[in-house]
This record gives sequence, structure tokens and C-alpha cells, in this order.
Amino acid sequence: MRILVIEDNAELGMAISRGLRASGLTVDLFGTAEEAAEAWQLASYSAVVLDLMLPDGSGLDVLQSARRDGLSTPVLILTALDGVADRIAGLDAGADDYLTKPFHSDELAARIRALMRRSKLPIVREIEAGGLSIDLEARIARNGQDALSLSRSEFLALECLARNQGRTCSKETIANAIYGFEEDWSEGAIELHVHRLRRKLAVQPGMPRIKSLRGLGYMLVPDRED
Repeated sequence: MRILVIEDNAELGMAISRGLRASGLTVDLFGTAEEAAEAWQLASYSAVVLDLMLPDGSGLDVLQSARRDGLSTPVLILTALDGVADRIAGLDAGADDYLTKPFHSDELAARIRALMRRSKLPIVREIEAGGLSIDLEARIARNGQDALSLSRSEFLALECLARNQGRTCSKETIANAIYGFEEDWSEGAIELHVHRLRRKLAVQPGMPRIKSLRGLGYMLVPDRED
């Protein structure tokens, strides 16, 4: 699940991003209306956290433009403007929730989860891959009752592969599942994540395997096909 955070205060934006990533979410952080509008058009997001006071325009303008373009992503406005009229304006512009600063990071994460549950967008909560059960909300992969010990990056790589079972995932596709736009990544880092994930799956009986396709990427396949 990928979240777009639009916040012009760099320190606060990074704090929000860290908190959401700790919850297992992939986060793209932008500080201007122009950057945010472009990102929103280019990527598919599960939710948007939107500040209203941006250096190059109003967050409400970004929201209204997105709604006119047919983007139905759930939006939570996060702002210091706490007047009743401000809340009404935000909700009338197309926001789904409104949280004022200061706030608690756990409440923000909980509100985002609630938005995604209520959203009309289809949300897959569990994926089965061979003998592996992947709980996307709890961020746990299980072989029967036994949970695999996976890092955040390994879990997100597994989720990406599992969502595309039987199809090839390029290194860039896996990187997009793990990293935000502002984060640097390398092919070597993706290879390392996949290598570690492959080793952890290999020691579990009946687990799917990760098949390497030279020059193309990786594919999650049943154990018998690897």
C-alpha cells in the first residue's frame, strides 16, 4: 500500500513518512502543490495525506483538481487550520477526513487504515501463495501457524511478487513497492533483498520459490516449478 504525503515542512514530512513506513507502508513525500499534482497523476495511491498551506498554492486546489480528474483516492487533510469553516471547506472540496496539528502519529496511521477500509477502492487483505499465507494488514507471512521473520523490505518484495504470481516482476517494479520516489535504490539492493527472501522461503517446506529470469526480473512460482 502506497501513501502520498504532501507536506511543505520538511522536518514534519520526514517524521510522518518514518511513522507510516514503520507501519509497513510505502510513502512518497512531496512539499509543493506542483510536485504533488504530478505524482498523484503518475502513481496509484491507497491514500493521500494533504497539507493545505503549500508554498506554491493551496492544498484545496490540488484536491479539487484531482477530484475533477476523476481520482477517487481517499484523502486526509492534515493542517494547523482548525476552524469549523476550514474543516467544512476541506470536506466539501473532496476530503474524506480532517486531522489538525499537533497530532499523534499512531492516530494518523489509524485514520489512514480506516480510510482505506471504507474506500470504494478494492483492498486485498490476504494473499495465498502455495503454502504461504500473506496477511497484508498485519504485515505477516505465515507457513501454517509459523510466521516468517522478514524485514520490511523483504515483506514488501514478497507482497509485490505474490500480487503478481505467475508474472515477471522487474527490479524496478519491486523497487517501486519498497521505496518512495525520493529514496535512492540500486539493482544490487534489490538483488540482496530478493536473495535474502529466497533463502528464507527455501528453508520452509512447501513454500513458493523465487525464479530468476535473466534480464527480466523475478517470478514467484510453486515449489515444483523452480
